[in-house]
Amino acid sequence: MEHNIEAIFLDVGNTLRIVLDEPEFRKKASEDLMRFVGASEPAEEFYSKVEARWKEYRSYSKKSLIEASEKDLWTKYLLPDYPAERIGPLHTILTRLWRDRDGRRVPRSDAKETIIELDRRGYKLGIIANTITETEIPDWMESDGVTKYFKTVILSSKVGIRKPNPEIYWMAARDIGVEPAKCVYVGDNPVRDVEGTQAAGFGMMILFDEPATLAKEPPTGEHVPDFTITETRQLLDIFPPRK
Repeated sequence: MEHNIEAIFLDVGNTLRIVLDEPEFRKKASEDLMRFVGASEPAEEFYSKVEARWKEYRSYSKKSLIEASEKDLWTKYLLPDYPAERIGPLHTILTRLWRDRDGRRVPRSDAKETIIELDRRGYKLGIIANTITETEIPDWMESDGVTKYFKTVILSSKVGIRKPNPEIYWMAARDIGVEPAKCVYVGDNPVRDVEGTQAAGFGMMILFDEPATLAKEPPTGEHVPDFTITETRQLLDIFPPRK
């Protein structure tokens, strides 16, 4: 397959990693979050309040394409009724626990071997992800031994903007030193990821067909990816060794 792609950017959630629904893990995360916060009200009342604020924040961020920092997320949006001087320093652990309430996040079984092989084949690799966490993804990369394979990591929580804003893609392309037309993006959202990639002028968009994402945001047919895959290793069929 002939193409002029030099850089491959990947999403993380539901692309490189998936969520396992483990009730005990989720329960402990909920309990630990309340303990760190020092919440005194019943769990049902506490989470009803915070989840309502979370939905309001997500609606705002998706419309504005602006992402708050972890600290601002907790002190300004989710727990504004708690002392900022106490909540602010806890922002990293609170975000981890908030996300752990969904389940345990683990890498796809074929993710690491695919990352290593794409690097061996001569492609520059990077990450572009919408995420509220600033440390979880770098920590996973380090623990899984893949940090050295990624030349740049662009997280919405760090740069303050979200996909599909094309600027987040251009930022990644500038960081990695490859023009957008020679970049590809691999993501699981059939609307946001495709729209943003194409608006940024990337040379190719590959959609990871992930049922969990499609159930929440089904494709509209307005934006069509260049390829659709169901396993990370299928990228090796698309990207042969560079000459």
